[in-house]
Amino acid sequence: MNRKYFFLSLAFLVLSSTIKAQNSDVASISLQEAVDIAVENNLTLKRSEVNQINNEAALLEARGQRFPSLSASASGRYNWGRSINPVTNLFEVRRIGNINISANSNVPIFAGNQINNSVQQAKVNVEVGQYNIAATRNDIILNVINLFVNVVFAKEQVNVAESQLRTATDQLTRTSSLVEAGSLPLAEKLDMEAQRATAELELINASNNLRLAKLNLSQQLLIPFNEEFDVSVPDLEAEDYPLESINANGIFSVAVETMPEVKAAELSIESAEYGVKIAKGAFYPSLGLGANLFSNYVDQATFGDRESFNTQISNNLSQALGLNLNIPVFSNFRNKASLQRARVQRNLSEIQSLEVKNQLRQDIETSYTNAYAARQSYQASLIRVASLEEAFRMAQQRFNLGALNSVDFQVAQNNLFSAQADLLNAKYEYIFRVKVLDFYLGKPITL
Repeated sequence: MNRKYFFLSLAFLVLSSTIKAQNSDVASISLQEAVDIAVENNLTLKRSEVNQINNEAALLEARGQRFPSLSASASGRYNWGRSINPVTNLFEVRRIGNINISANSNVPIFAGNQINNSVQQAKVNVEVGQYNIAATRNDIILNVINLFVNVVFAKEQVNVAESQLRTATDQLTRTSSLVEAGSLPLAEKLDMEAQRATAELELINASNNLRLAKLNLSQQLLIPFNEEFDVSVPDLEAEDYPLESINANGIFSVAVETMPEVKAAELSIESAEYGVKIAKGAFYPSLGLGANLFSNYVDQATFGDRESFNTQISNNLSQALGLNLNIPVFSNFRNKASLQRARVQRNLSEIQSLEVKNQLRQDIETSYTNAYAARQSYQASLIRVASLEEAFRMAQQRFNLGALNSVDFQVAQNNLFSAQADLLNAKYEYIFRVKVLDFYLGKPITL
């Protein structure tokens, strides 16, 4: 659950992205385009949507139980030898062909209110299915956003590695000139060559990590991967996203009214309650009205002249109308067991609803704590980078003047690059955490 809502913390990138619509063959895609592609292609979501059709079919079936049923049938046969003429009811010894036509209809009058409760339960199940689809869609988007963020961070790491390599290359060139002029010993050049080789390795590793992050994202989108695949991210400033003053409890009171999984869990309790009512209805008598029409035709003459098909059908027509009363006296404990299972299901639904709400509360508390901690980390990182930038500037001047050896210079350089990478991570994390809290509060995810 904690990661489930993290995607919403990044959704603000959607509205700020200015890249036009892309397809799977275009090099760079925005977050919105990545989400759209994933939702369109994901088979888990398609399966959930297809399963929802079953819920709708169950509702249609439940509603249909309120209407009279109607069926019609016809049969024909030939008899040889001694048989009863179905019209005269006399034994005859000859071939007799006859056709039977019938129609039956039944309508429930009272069934322990099981039909009405079944309809209501089916309606609730349709709503539960809709919320479950929304939750499934959120899970899919979560996976996409997490992979999208991995690409963003990997790109930032490549930028840092490239900057580090440029600095190492410049210093190697400077040191080589001083060594050739005899101002520095050869060991200084060898140290700078090692530093540059290390920077090249860091860039290679960062580039490989970026490629792997892009590959994972494209596979999640179910599109072919190519080397030109990339993502587009707008520039962001952490200062534009102040942390809300509302506490975690206040955020929870808002979020509990909007989250789809909470709604689904609450409706599941309502559905289970209807299941209990349906099970109780089986203990009541049921009353139904039945009607029947029947007629037949015989191809042999009866008492003289042979009558036509229409005449025989009309003359042999019979009707019946009756009430059917069924009183459950003893059902081998089936009804009692069904009621017990329905009550257990209701209890399980209540427990699940509490679990969902408790998990949501914990997620909000964690998100609020993470946002607060991220703000502290970002502010500390700003101070750290500013200090290390000045320290590196001074180290660079001393190194160029020959007053600082390559080892100490490398330490100053590595400290600065490490602090810059930490600042980038702290910046993004802080913004994302703030947007998570905005989502829980029902605010539009905008810049």
